[in-house]
Amino acid sequence: MKYALVNGNKIEAVKGVKGICPSCGSELIAKCGEVNINHWAHKGTRNCDIWWENETEWHRQWKNHFPKEWQEIVHFDRRGEKHIADIKTDKDWVLEFQHSFINPEERNSRNKFYSKLVWVINGLRRKTDKVQFQKVLEESSRAPVGNVNIRQVNFPEESRLLKEWLNCGVPVFFDFYELNKSTLWFLLPLNIKEEAYLIRFSREEFVTVHNNNGFDELVYKLIPNIQNIILEYKRSISNRSVNNLLNCQTRKTIRRRRF
Repeated sequence: MKYALVNGNKIEAVKGVKGICPSCGSELIAKCGEVNINHWAHKGTRNCDIWWENETEWHRQWKNHFPKEWQEIVHFDRRGEKHIADIKTDKDWVLEFQHSFINPEERNSRNKFYSKLVWVINGLRRKTDKVQFQKVLEESSRAPVGNVNIRQVNFPEESRLLKEWLNCGVPVFFDFYELNKSTLWFLLPLNIKEEAYLIRFSREEFVTVHNNNGFDELVYKLIPNIQNIILEYKRSISNRSVNNLLNCQTRKTIRRRRF
């Protein structure tokens, strides 16, 4: 953990200092060394939140983009269950920065627990992910959405990352921070069967849209508009195909009658 409560204040780990866990109220010990980043830890192997993963420098860099008051917030649901959110914004968006593997059952549980959840996935955890992702991007086509450059991936199963996260149902961002330090890829939650739609999204834009409380408009206005445009286009293509088929069959029937 990055923060503990020391004399009622939210404090980062300092060597020799003891703190209190903001979630369970137990004692935390400051771990400060040269190998791992400074952090707070429960005594022994105990951890009060089963969803919590060991924090990496990648996690810490992401958290540092947001106000201290938004970091490591204890979130309760109606039943009293609680978990520590990496970031919780003023608009109640919870940002979860995921480095390690997460099984679908736990992911779905988090999606239900947090009513407004955004995943940011470390795209470099596995060596093959970057290569596979680049390949499907190169083979993608531009979606029919005006001047917005949205990439349509027709075979997302060829990228392990896309295959794992395609049907997540909430916003997902892939972070290939060494590939391009300023670029994320936003997997739009359009729920269109067997297709993935991606849009380039800079890290600066991501941070700004949350710090300025603009993510609601993106999710509740812009994305539904994009979904409607794509679905309408697909319907028009389907209708043209049906009409072409009917016209073809009609012409064949007429030819047969002439003979």
